[in-house]
Formats: sequence, structure tokens, C-alpha cells
Amino acid sequence: MADVRARYPHASVIDRERVVFDIGGNKYRLVAKVWFAGQTVFVKFVGTHQQYDRLDVRQT
Repeated sequence: MADVRARYPHASVIDRERVVFDIGGNKYRLVAKVWFAGQTVFVKFVGTHQQYDRLDVRQT
């Protein structure tokens, strides 16, 4: 996650697998699950900031 944080300084690291990215001037959020061993990123959520506020990101 240190590499993700260094590359995307405005991203929020939630835990060892999940990262939240601000998109479109913080109008939208993207929640991604990063599987480093498999070199794969799963998009778990894309939506408005308002929709994001209703999520439990740790369960998404």
C-alpha cells in the first residue's frame, strides 16, 4: 500500500486491501480492492460522494 499511497497521494487507504480514490474533483468516489499477489484490482464501488457516505467501506 505504500506504493499506492506514494503514487496517488490523495487516495485514502482503508485497510491492507481497500483504497478509496476521489474522482472528478471529489464529486465521485471509487473503492478498489487491491490483490497484490494476483496483480489484480477489483472495482468495488463507483458513485457520488453522497452515495459513498452511505456505504460501509470495510464491507464493500
